[in-house]
Amino acid sequence: MARFQVNKTIQEINEKIRQGKAVVVTAEEMIDIVRKKGEVKAAKQVDVVTTGTFAPMCSSGAFINFGPVSPPIKAAKVWLNDVPAYAGIAALDIYIGATEPNEDDPLNKIHPGAFEYGGGHVISDLVAGKSVKLRAEAYGTDCYPRRQYEKKVTLKKLNYALLCNPRNGYQNYNCGINLSKKTIFTYMGVLKPNGANANYSTSGQLSPLFNDPLYRTVGLGTRIFLGGAQGYVAWPGTQHLPQVDRAPNNTPLRPAGTLMVIGDLKQMQPRWLFGVSILGYGCSLAVGLGIPIPILDEEMARYCAVADEELFAPIVDYSEDYPKGTGKTVGQVSYGELKRGSFRFNGREVQSVPLSSIPRAREIADILKRWIRQGKFLLGEPQHFLPTA
Repeated sequence: MARFQVNKTIQEINEKIRQGKAVVVTAEEMIDIVRKKGEVKAAKQVDVVTTGTFAPMCSSGAFINFGPVSPPIKAAKVWLNDVPAYAGIAALDIYIGATEPNEDDPLNKIHPGAFEYGGGHVISDLVAGKSVKLRAEAYGTDCYPRRQYEKKVTLKKLNYALLCNPRNGYQNYNCGINLSKKTIFTYMGVLKPNGANANYSTSGQLSPLFNDPLYRTVGLGTRIFLGGAQGYVAWPGTQHLPQVDRAPNNTPLRPAGTLMVIGDLKQMQPRWLFGVSILGYGCSLAVGLGIPIPILDEEMARYCAVADEELFAPIVDYSEDYPKGTGKTVGQVSYGELKRGSFRFNGREVQSVPLSSIPRAREIADILKRWIRQGKFLLGEPQHFLPTA
């Protein structure tokens, strides 16, 4: 006897996409379909559910090859618009990280630092078609005699540019609060004293891995929306921690799964990739990410119908517990409450502010839906699924 009443394969769904017959809906639309028709009928009707998220993703960067250069240079130090890039890869290969500040940035010497320009801004400038000053220094060798090189470069003229984000698409994240008596400046934004506000960063019911909580369809080779272009899941992210407490619907109650993602930077769009300055913390890069979830059976239909009221974020005190690494939480709050703009905590109303954009997450899910319906986007069949333990 089959485990499920509905059984589909990714190959079968891809064939329906090629024929223009696939039924594709967003994660928010799937909620109503499952509520009205039940998970079995929904699984029979729907083939793909699209998701989306748009938020600062600090673990981002780009591999760039800036050659050819004549005479050749084995770059030891490289700067892009005075932002240091890592050159310890090969002669003309570099990696620029989104959180790397401008070399002359005063940082937090004048607190809170503004962090006006960094690696994320360099990447977004390149994607926007702007020219960037590249400067390289080397020690010189017999085969690579050049010691200095400087040139204005554009993304179009670069030999190679790959967006590579080692840790993105977090499956759930903290709701940051500040229980101290002074304002603090964190990567979760400015947190006012005495729990006056709380910041969170996920799109909730639209968030990709909330819709596949046990990673049944996501892994090496999954094709995704990344920065306005097609990208891929390359591996689990650097903080992929699936063994956490979970709700009865299998969604995690604290940060869990993450993804390493890659994509051709030259195909990306400035609307979905731009530099961010976080007061008192540093630089980052806002990234648009969306994943199509194939509805293989009724379990996947049920997973993709999860609503904000059924998803819970841990409340973490960023004045005490986070900087000390205690792992302690001071409560739980649903994304339904967070998205309403305030929630009750310790007997008082706390204002909640998103660092992720829900309207842009919806737009990503809609774009992905349109690409699939038009036959422009086939599902990638994972060669290795994300580990669950």
